Amino acid sequence: MNKKLKTFVLRIDDAVVASGLPQTELIASPTASPVSVTPRVKLEVLETEPGERAEIAGERSTLRVGFAMPITLIAPKYLAATTATGDNWGITSVGADTLDETAGAGVKVAVLDTGIATDHPAFDGVYPITENFTDEAPEDLHGHGTHCAGTIFGQDVSGQRVGIARGIRNPLIAKVLGKGGGDSTSLFEAIIWARKNGARIVSMSLGMDFPGFQKQLEAAGYNQLEATSIALQGYRDNVRLFDKISDLFSASAAIETPLLIAAAGNESNRDEYRIATAPPAVADEILAVGAIDRNDRVAGFSNTNPDCSAPGVDILSANVSGGLIGMSGTSMATPHVAGIAAMRASELAAGGPFTPSDLKTAILGRLADLPDPRSEVGFGKPVV
Repeated sequence: MNKKLKTFVLRIDDAVVASGLPQTELIASPTASPVSVTPRVKLEVLETEPGERAEIAGERSTLRVGFAMPITLIAPKYLAATTATGDNWGITSVGADTLDETAGAGVKVAVLDTGIATDHPAFDGVYPITENFTDEAPEDLHGHGTHCAGTIFGQDVSGQRVGIARGIRNPLIAKVLGKGGGDSTSLFEAIIWARKNGARIVSMSLGMDFPGFQKQLEAAGYNQLEATSIALQGYRDNVRLFDKISDLFSASAAIETPLLIAAAGNESNRDEYRIATAPPAVADEILAVGAIDRNDRVAGFSNTNPDCSAPGVDILSANVSGGLIGMSGTSMATPHVAGIAAMRASELAAGGPFTPSDLKTAILGRLADLPDPRSEVGFGKPVV
């Protein structure tokens, strides 16, 4: 029986610790050759016994330590039939129908998901920079990532409007979810990769899989009580790691770092119960996105207490097998906000350097009121 657990350690170099530099200086600076950069913040992956965690946490170079948790895509709640055309109402709802083909030009958006079907007509003239953080083929074998990417920067398909920020030409596509999901270490590595490659926005339509982690622990030989306790610890550790990464990004005024945007989750069923926003979206400084329908009412599946909400019901976007398809979920709402963020980032860049906090303020500074309470939909619906 192997009770060692996959463990992440977010570290800074000992030389940086000794230098006394503030935390806002700890992220690698942009470069023309990002791959050659040795980041001042790095993620180490170990196999440890639960009792070893405290010892690692006490080391000078350790920022955060915890157990790696499974991650899973926030699966669409409803899937419409494949179609060539349709009412892509979300584009109009956020006012993106007023944007021309240059919206978001020059801005790098990272999509951390199941990958992308680069040969889809929605991505004609788009040249993604891709990286595979899974053990399977780099192609999108699910379709979730392709659909989300289409909403952010997809080009028109046979005259049908698909994307919001159609001026994006070099998005960053990190495949962090395979058929069996992924884990938080690959997600953290992808976030750092996106930062090193100049992302100003990171879109994540995925979540932590607490039940899956508990089952893994029981399969490894832990009893139910032990597994529940360790899973709860892992859940807290991972939220705190997201807090640390987003805090480092948000606090940085001297260097360019990305705004993290994440789906609030689809676990609610408003006929019976409501579930709070799930990680990573619940972490500090991450912009959490809920879903609304075409009547601007909260979607029945959308988790509570997001920062804002966007169209997430019957959203038309790129189908991995060709054509367009409608999907519903906070996964579909998040790319709407990421697309608007790209447009806002392009505007801010024209005035000089800006921080993730500046970008978040710009997004939340232009909202349409929604009829449901703030606890259901956040501060409102971002619009262009």
